[in-house]
Amino acid sequence: MNSPKAVYQIEPGTLTLLRSFGAAKWNKNLGKYLKTRQSLTARYAKEREMKKLPVKLATGDTIRLSPGDHSELIKAIIEEFAPRFVPGGVLIYAGDTGEKWGYFDKELLAKLGVVVDGHGKMPDVVLYYPDRKWLLLVESVTSHGPVDGKRHEELGRLFAKSKAGLVYVTAFPSRAVMSRYLREIAWETEVWCADSPSHLIHFNGARFLGPYE
Repeated sequence: MNSPKAVYQIEPGTLTLLRSFGAAKWNKNLGKYLKTRQSLTARYAKEREMKKLPVKLATGDTIRLSPGDHSELIKAIIEEFAPRFVPGGVLIYAGDTGEKWGYFDKELLAKLGVVVDGHGKMPDVVLYYPDRKWLLLVESVTSHGPVDGKRHEELGRLFAKSKAGLVYVTAFPSRAVMSRYLREIAWETEVWCADSPSHLIHFNGARFLGPYE
């Protein structure tokens, strides 16, 4: 509900400017005003940038993602999962809820044989493991979207031309959240939980954290 006690007042500098509208000095006043005031768009853009979540890469560089639970899990994937299970790995892609292409090294992905247009639904994180020539396709799941059978096929088609072996991973913030999706998770995939960062759950198959031909 709106409070009846709310009092709205115009900013004094703006009021002074508006009072000169139509007068000979209007253009001069407007120019002076614009020089000393940021536009609302610029100010809000700066505020949004300050609220973004910093994510440190293995290279030492930092990217920033829109705030939220989903981004928090993506941060954990990059900062906790990758160093443990993809040592020396390179971040190729990290999605952002605010911007579809949050971070994307298109050139590296193209060198690996994959070119994605705007219609391809990328996984939340793509990591390249040079030592083993693997591409890890990681889905960050806080409320929906594990690597189920359908998603496994979609990603397989999207990365069909990859010169690197494909590893499918679903990441959850906790084992409690994971338990809601156990029936959906596809075989021959991996599961990682941020609350147990040193452990990986392997869903069947003869290999451990590796691509299936």
